[in-house]
Amino acid sequence: MIQRFSHNTIEELKYYVYVYSDPDTKKPFYVGKGKGNRVFSHLNNKSENEKAQKINEILDKGKEPIIEILAHGLDEETALKVEAAAIDLIGIKNLTNRQRGHESSSFGKIEVSLLDARYSHEKLDPDNIIHNIMFIRINKRYRNDMSPMELYEATRGYWRLKVENAKKVEYVLAIYDGMVLEVYEVADWFPALSTYMDRQSNASADDMDGRYEFVGRIANDDIRKRYADKSVRDFFSYGEANPIKYIWGKGIS
Repeated sequence: MIQRFSHNTIEELKYYVYVYSDPDTKKPFYVGKGKGNRVFSHLNNKSENEKAQKINEILDKGKEPIIEILAHGLDEETALKVEAAAIDLIGIKNLTNRQRGHESSSFGKIEVSLLDARYSHEKLDPDNIIHNIMFIRINKRYRNDMSPMELYEATRGYWRLKVENAKKVEYVLAIYDGMVLEVYEVADWFPALSTYMDRQSNASADDMDGRYEFVGRIANDDIRKRYADKSVRDFFSYGEANPIKYIWGKGIS
């Protein structure tokens, strides 16, 4: 296996997107983008991250990872988008990549109704909010291939909040990338780790002090029609970090 491109090859490649695959299973385990000889840089990586461990396991067997160029002749912006699309298509769970591709939230895989809502600019009108609701942004937890149960559990806990305020909330809206993914009718709030979740936390009880989780169900169709698949980006200020936001009745608080 070569470990460097010729000068002429580099000139033709420009930016490119590449894939590492297991030689036995033929399954891809890493997607990256770069230029020059970036594609070969992982072969001598002795760190302990999952990608390096996988490559070294293959090399220790006397074999070589399959290295393929997925697309080339690209500018950097296009390479970033192709990388994000490839990671989303294969699924981050099936790769050793630590995170989804750059700008994946903007240009990566997305369900068609959410994509249409994003670009049709159907915004949630504050005057149409007639319930006490809570926005919960799950940007760091969201995956495109989440099941409804995984989305529910990613939304319902574990949050640091004032439970007396949370208990006034009628509906929780799961927010990703400024879009309302789902609407849940809240039954009640409980201290973190006190109800069963498939997604269990490894945090200690002390780490969960002051954190809470809710139990609820998907709201009825009339409520979902009012709030779901709407853009709520205008409700958040630039740089606002708190994932929790309360909306009381017909106004923003």
